[in-house]
Amino acid sequence: MRAVLLRARESFWFFPALLGVVAIVAAELLVAVDRGLIGGGTVGLPFLDALSASGGRSLLSIIGSSMLTVAGTSFSITISVLATTSSTYGPRLVRNFMADRANQLVLAAFTSTFLYAIVVMRSVHTEVDGADAFVPLLAVHGAVLLGVVDVGVLVFFIHHIATSVQITSLQQQVLGDLRTAADLAYPASPGDRVETEPQEAPRTTAAVRTDRDGYVQAVDWPRLVRVAADADTVVVVRSMPGSWVIVGDELVGTTTTASSAAATAIRACVTLGSSRTPHQDVGYALQQLVEIAVRGLASGTNDPYTAVSALDMSTAVLVPVWRGRDRVTGHRDADGTLRVVAGLPSVESLVDSVVAGVETYGADQPAVVAAARRLVGRLRDVSPERRLGTVDELERRLAALPAAVAA
Repeated sequence: MRAVLLRARESFWFFPALLGVVAIVAAELLVAVDRGLIGGGTVGLPFLDALSASGGRSLLSIIGSSMLTVAGTSFSITISVLATTSSTYGPRLVRNFMADRANQLVLAAFTSTFLYAIVVMRSVHTEVDGADAFVPLLAVHGAVLLGVVDVGVLVFFIHHIATSVQITSLQQQVLGDLRTAADLAYPASPGDRVETEPQEAPRTTAAVRTDRDGYVQAVDWPRLVRVAADADTVVVVRSMPGSWVIVGDELVGTTTTASSAAATAIRACVTLGSSRTPHQDVGYALQQLVEIAVRGLASGTNDPYTAVSALDMSTAVLVPVWRGRDRVTGHRDADGTLRVVAGLPSVESLVDSVVAGVETYGADQPAVVAAARRLVGRLRDVSPERRLGTVDELERRLAALPAAVAA
């Protein structure tokens, strides 16, 4: 269920389907209200202009067909932007556009207005149709109101899509994902049930293995703690978010042999999917920001300042984490007993991946190396004693790059 919800959140069909149902229900309700107020005739309602049946049908037909045309155009624009983003900034950033709530709601607004119009139109009758003439004034004027709102939505969409393809907007979206993932992996206030001190993993005697292939996208830590407590065992997570597993790989190790029901419950705590996501995978969240920088350094692009801005933005997350946060190493139950041991990447390895990217792709770019040195300098300014050695090593590596030596 969690995997389905994650996929639905990052799809174009969920909100159009949801608002489409709402539009159909709203249309039927307003038509029913019209029948009650008008009593099956064509008596006008206060503050609403009377309409003939042919006029109501024409109005609804124009609104419905126009909204469907605009929805198709908007979808075509979105697909074009997705293709451009994929080729320019990397295919993994397509997920950001798919998950963009504004794009989803714009498409939903247009399609739901179309559905509303055709549902209301079927209730419009003339005497020629073999029934009493009936024009649902409230419902028809509701369609007009929706059409006016959709014009505003179209203007917003044009502005939003033009803004969202700018590199700074993309970097801000990725930075938001990185900040959320970092707050989960390296919490500022861990709480009583979250352990951040180094843990020696207990010796495990049994393993729970996966029955599917895929990337580990998320682990339901509170639920896993409850399952471990119910089974009176300690769970050592072997496949952390971001890991690729195949059938038979070890998901977790347990200090006692888990029953069949417990093993099934443990597997249910782990969400697998076809791709990595930044929700709990802090390494992947940072990798997206690094990928933008690397794409800017490609020979066909030759835009080192994109890499510079990516490195500068990363300090907004890396500096607070470096200052004194530690990774989550375990989770305790309500009694304070350690039940789950986790293996998240260390803060040092996270920063090392950024410097490694600069060493590999930006070694001959003075501006990029200077940005990396500014990043490491910020880390030194806030570094606790235990991390000063790592800062020294990072500075030594950056100083040895050709661009730094030439400067």
